[in-house]
Amino acid sequence: MSVSLPRELMVGVSGLRGRVGSCLTPELVTSISAAFGAFLRSEGSDGPVYLGRDSRTSGRMLSDAARAGLVSTGTDVIEAGLVPTPTILLAARDAGASGAVAVTASHNPAEWNALKLAGPQGRFLDAREMTRFRRFLAGTPARRAGWDRLGSVREDPAAVDRHIRRILELPYLDVERLRARRFRVALDCVRGAGGVIMPELLAELGCVVSGMETEPDGRFPRDPEPAAANLGGLGRLVRDSGSDLGLAVDPDVDRLSLVDSHGEPLGEDLTLALCVALVLGRRRGGAVVANLSTSRVVEDVAEALGGRMIRAPVGEVNVSRRMEKAGAVVGGEGNGGVILPELHLTRDGVLASALLLEHLAEEDTGLAEAAARWPAYTIVKEKLALPRDRVGAGYRAIVSGLRGGEEDTTDGLRVDWPTRGEWIHVRPSGTEPVVRVIGEARSGARAEELVARAGAILAAAGD
Repeated sequence: MSVSLPRELMVGVSGLRGRVGSCLTPELVTSISAAFGAFLRSEGSDGPVYLGRDSRTSGRMLSDAARAGLVSTGTDVIEAGLVPTPTILLAARDAGASGAVAVTASHNPAEWNALKLAGPQGRFLDAREMTRFRRFLAGTPARRAGWDRLGSVREDPAAVDRHIRRILELPYLDVERLRARRFRVALDCVRGAGGVIMPELLAELGCVVSGMETEPDGRFPRDPEPAAANLGGLGRLVRDSGSDLGLAVDPDVDRLSLVDSHGEPLGEDLTLALCVALVLGRRRGGAVVANLSTSRVVEDVAEALGGRMIRAPVGEVNVSRRMEKAGAVVGGEGNGGVILPELHLTRDGVLASALLLEHLAEEDTGLAEAAARWPAYTIVKEKLALPRDRVGAGYRAIVSGLRGGEEDTTDGLRVDWPTRGEWIHVRPSGTEPVVRVIGEARSGARAEELVARAGAILAAAGD
């Protein structure tokens, strides 16, 4: 029989995610995974599928379910185990696998989990591919294999080590200089998959690490999103340990947030901005791609170093596709996700950590001083519970109410006032049942005013 997806399940380029035990069950995961194996073969890919998970308490259960579904359709599985999502995707690409399944809900709270699906080249399904897969789910029963044609299963215990080695071999890193610098780093892994790779990477780079929540048991002690508001504990650790900086990753390690030597969070957008500064500082030019919700500071860095800024819709695969088309040298998202094509077209918090430390070593400066080189902005992010069928009316009302800006409707609505250094971006979330309202300005008060005005207009349009 075909697979019917629960209405509560969120489906998009960020995967299929929901609350465990409610709309997301082992039975559903087995059915989706069986269909995914059959779908890949229908698309002409008959190789193995990589499978891995983050540390969530539901991860092993759902990973076992995904493995059973894949094997039941004759799909060979390579299990990476508990590893970061970028580790899974890098391994899948390097092995020439047909695809990958990452069991992770990224930054969502512990009661959530998800299947993130990737095709060949270890890249997540884009909107068109996901649409084809959903049609396949709804209309094509997965053909189960007989006892003598079941898929095989083998383990890949070396995926993390290869990921680290590939980063250390990048031409942007002077590993010996980094080791001599001996950065003192406070590290917060929020009990996610970062615990299996971040301490090892930092040790390879000669860092003296003070860690917190590095046990990968999935029992997140706080909201796992590495937003500034959630990093008070890391700030205290930075001050108490006398560290040069603090690094925080999300549960599947595709995002990195920064805390300076005073224990102050810098905001996630600075991660991408400083990594762009390193890459363009070496290459002096090239395209940089970031999504529509990313801070203008990334654009400032790109322009100052001879780069060309290109905006893409929100979503890692949207950014990576645009990067590939433009031949971009670096890119990512303002949530702390950095993509370097010379490694892979995937957001990678492990990679971002190495590039950030290299930038500080090359400039011989501290994190706060490196950030102070660039214009300062404040981003304000809010979520609104607004029925999706009212969002279109809300966009029209915002354009009417907030006059004089440049409009971009490729992903929700972005209104930009470049000379004022201000913008607002409104779009339905792809990972939560909310509408996101994000605004940026040169002062916090102005950013809050922009977001409040847009939110009020949206709410009125939804009545």
